[in-house]
Amino acid sequence: MSSQRLYQIVKTFLNFGLDKMVPAGMLPWYAKVGRQSLFWLRNKHKDKTPEQRFRLAIEALGPVFIKFGQMLSTRRDLLPPELADELALLQDKVTPFDGEQARQLIIEAMGADVFEKHFKDFDLIPLASASIAQVHTATLLTAEKDENIVIKVLRPDISKIILADIKVMSFNSVLRHL
Repeated sequence: MSSQRLYQIVKTFLNFGLDKMVPAGMLPWYAKVGRQSLFWLRNKHKDKTPEQRFRLAIEALGPVFIKFGQMLSTRRDLLPPELADELALLQDKVTPFDGEQARQLIIEAMGADVFEKHFKDFDLIPLASASIAQVHTATLLTAEKDENIVIKVLRPDISKIILADIKVMSFNSVLRHL
């Protein structure tokens, strides 16, 4: 298990004040002690509603958490309407990563010469952005005519994040069987 990723998850939840969403009577004593021992991790988003903080925390944690939030948003029978509406924003309103970084990822994958030879008008502003990738428009240079295309670019380091989350989830399933 990645203890660094687990710490990042806890830190994100506390920085967004999600611990305040759990009724105090429902927290076991060790969770209360653990919270007090992490006193330097305070809610940095007090100006936002609890629903916004929950969505932003999920978004900050990456694709596995975003997929979870997307799934939750479809269960309006289980969630308060405000939370379901906020989580619905994860369906197609995920914050994009930098367009220049997307361009560089493509160039690294195919080489600068190939990129310059086959593409022009690469739009740095994504057409759409999701939890795992985003889409950019470009013009493909062909012998017959130039074609407008879309290029799907995976988020940087996405596989590392997904693998770390899977390790954390696997560790939790081991604990349940003890």
